[in-house]
Amino acid sequence: MVVTVSFLSSTVIFLAPNESRPEEESGTGSKKLVMPVVVSSAIVLFFLVMGIICWKFFFQDKYKRERGTFKSTIWALINGHRNALTVASGGGVGAPKPELQDDLMGLDLKTGSFTLRQLGAATNNFDSANKIGEGGFGSVYKGELSDGTAIAVKQLSPKSTQGNREFVNEIGMISGLKHPNLVKLCGCCIEGDQLLLVYEYMENNCLARALFGAETSALMLDWPTRFKICVGIARGLAFLHEGSAIRIVHRDIKGTNVLLDKDLNAKISDFGLAKLNEAENTHISTRVAGTIGYMAPEYALWGYLSDKADVYSFGVVALEIVSGRSNSSYNPTNESVCLLDWAFVLQKRGNLMALVDPKLRSEFNKEEAEKMIKVALLCANASPSLRPSMPAVVSMLEGQTSIQEVISDPTIYGGGSQFKQVNYDHFQQVLDQSCSTQDHVFSSDKTWNVSTSMSAHDLYPPSP
Repeated sequence: MVVTVSFLSSTVIFLAPNESRPEEESGTGSKKLVMPVVVSSAIVLFFLVMGIICWKFFFQDKYKRERGTFKSTIWALINGHRNALTVASGGGVGAPKPELQDDLMGLDLKTGSFTLRQLGAATNNFDSANKIGEGGFGSVYKGELSDGTAIAVKQLSPKSTQGNREFVNEIGMISGLKHPNLVKLCGCCIEGDQLLLVYEYMENNCLARALFGAETSALMLDWPTRFKICVGIARGLAFLHEGSAIRIVHRDIKGTNVLLDKDLNAKISDFGLAKLNEAENTHISTRVAGTIGYMAPEYALWGYLSDKADVYSFGVVALEIVSGRSNSSYNPTNESVCLLDWAFVLQKRGNLMALVDPKLRSEFNKEEAEKMIKVALLCANASPSLRPSMPAVVSMLEGQTSIQEVISDPTIYGGGSQFKQVNYDHFQQVLDQSCSTQDHVFSSDKTWNVSTSMSAHDLYPPSP
């Protein structure tokens, strides 16, 4: 019997053993038996290779997206490999793509999901009476879930051109991070063109309102509380920089982004501008995004970003906590004095205690105050190489290591020539006058306004 098999444009003919020709019966029978096995193996191999190719091109990417590590997925989001939303031709926010749901499902997120109806009921349909904050991202509302849990709901503003990116960025950054000094993300809501983030509610709003708010909203923070807040911020940043599985540069540390719970514990919030910083990278080159008055010189001038930019911002905030004065109110005129310049003058004169908030009177620990000011000045050094790491800052504040004495150069702040013309007494007089006439950062005890401390990302879109 003759059997013909066609495979890949070739024809193979073989004879069954019972019909073999006599001359081929000796020595060739075994070869004829091998042919069907070879052909069958080739067919199986062909389909196996084709299957692998199909899997690689059509299924592997989806598998990686859904099963990839937290770090690689976040990198994809930050670098814009997967867009969260479509943007309408007019520049507004379009309806979310179905892929956004897939993206978020693919993340190793440890956060919940809320419906728009749930959040509407919790905030009384986003009643203005429940509005507790407003910034570049949108409005923040206080709410209460059906089980009585108090929440803060952050709603994307249609006017925020970078809100979509910040929304996904913030979910990716903090959903997998847990630390006592980081705000907790309870969940999110994605319905239609609505994007909302749900956080634990902070009873005492933010540090900036506590320090610089109107009399009806400001808090009288005693020294132990101020020192605790400062150490808490330092611990939170140390965790972001070196303690978590992914290393993060916050990029926007300031008083309005430090929230205070019912016990006045500090919790870092607002990760919309945060950047991932891989261990092998000494720095990131990026477009500037942050808040004027808190950005490190090398970052503000050249876009050179490293964790030392957060260290600088921490130094500014620490000086604000000690002095009770805002650095963001500085106006480069002859009748305005930068908080950092003033601190430098006091350091040169050996009179650091004059920096302490007069509202504390003499009710503060002088040793802790001096330690805190020296650490703050070290962190706010113009040279990033002279700034300590945040774990080192925590160690210095807690008294575990000594503080390195470094005199900062004030000329980077634009005040170098001013010191040659203004004597100390007049310098102090100008400072007191500028602080007494400065506008409050917060307009009421319920709604805070960050217009006097505008973030650069409100003007310039952050880079991917």
